[in-house]
Amino acid sequence: MEWLNYHHLLYFWVVAREGSIARASAELRLAKPTISGQIHQLEHVLGEKLFTRRGRLLVLTEIGRVAYEYAEEIFSLGGELLDAVKERGGSKPLRLNVGVADVLPKLIVRRLLEPAFLLERPVRVICREDRPVEGFMGELATHGLDMVLADAPAGSGVQVRAFSHLLGECGTTFFATPQLARARRPGFPRSLDGAPFLLPGGKSVLRRALDQWFSSHAVRPAVLAEFDDPALMNIFGEDGVGIFCGPTVIEGDVCRRHGVKVISRVKAIRQRFFAISVERRLKHPAVVAICEAARQELFAS
Repeated sequence: MEWLNYHHLLYFWVVAREGSIARASAELRLAKPTISGQIHQLEHVLGEKLFTRRGRLLVLTEIGRVAYEYAEEIFSLGGELLDAVKERGGSKPLRLNVGVADVLPKLIVRRLLEPAFLLERPVRVICREDRPVEGFMGELATHGLDMVLADAPAGSGVQVRAFSHLLGECGTTFFATPQLARARRPGFPRSLDGAPFLLPGGKSVLRRALDQWFSSHAVRPAVLAEFDDPALMNIFGEDGVGIFCGPTVIEGDVCRRHGVKVISRVKAIRQRFFAISVERRLKHPAVVAICEAARQELFAS
């Protein structure tokens, strides 16, 4: 009976997912010749070529695509086995590994993760952040992460079979220090024209929505700074440097934490939040609790 070497299959799977041996080498922490040799051995066993070159990229052949689909299923089942064993671990804390997209406000992340700490069984939450969503896909596929919190669904270009679960959506609130808020409330949104403003970085969904909204209202704020980290933006807003925005669903938290006031709310600037996983049907108890609480409580209104 012939046996498949699953190490060979794993290296093939990571290379197919990453699109190059160099990137797979960095993720697996193995030398490129080692990975290349393992893939050649897998091709020898299967009797088929799995990749073809297109410029500098490795592209899956027809048989390669078939092998990749089987590899996805195999390693997905392996992850489910580990999850099932973890869930039978008795009194040991349940581990929840979460990737947090770097564009998400920390206050919304805290509210989203809160239900995990309220479960009867102790949960140990491990948060990984300061990366865009794409940077987490490898760990998600290999079950190093249970879910990724993001401001947008997984893109079509992601080479991982991922499912985006909508947690909820809300409008956007404009904040400022009390004095600046009083000055800019009258005549909103025209009052924002020329106003000192702090904006999220260009890679965030909110930034694109704000730019479109400003353009549609012929408003040109005086942009003083842009931030990839929303928490840092809020601190500068707290110091009175300029107006800043955040999800309406946490406006009370923002006002209490930073001592700012609401200028106005805009329902048309929608902010959506997703839990991305490799499971269509969620099984991890903490992930299920987070999704249910977000839909039934946090975003219920």
